[in-house]
Amino acid sequence: MNFHWMPHPVYLMLSEGQRNDINFAIPVLEHVNIEGSNILADRGYDSYKLIDYIYENGGETTIPSKKGAKFERHCDWWLYKERHLVEKYFLKLKGFRRIATRYDKLAFTYMGFVCLVSILIWLK
Repeated sequence: MNFHWMPHPVYLMLSEGQRNDINFAIPVLEHVNIEGSNILADRGYDSYKLIDYIYENGGETTIPSKKGAKFERHCDWWLYKERHLVEKYFLKLKGFRRIATRYDKLAFTYMGFVCLVSILIWLK
């Protein structure tokens, strides 16, 4: 499998910088129909609550087990490599200095600029 497309955000959620991203994984996925989809994430998203949510909603997981886990889950490593597309998207976002340095102090103005830049990336 080789994908030649750039992922575009379907739903964005802004959080405090000190909060762990896994706290927002289920709330973000609730806004997306994941039935028949394969959810790719790194080891930091290995939690029973998230995995159960994905399977209950008809999705599949490609999330490696944490190191030292009692039960090692199967992970399709060839598909897992496609995560680089999302990483490339974040690199493009951070190419805009205003996003990378968080000039905006208010969350809604920062999120507005993230949406604007996402549209520019999408149109490119």
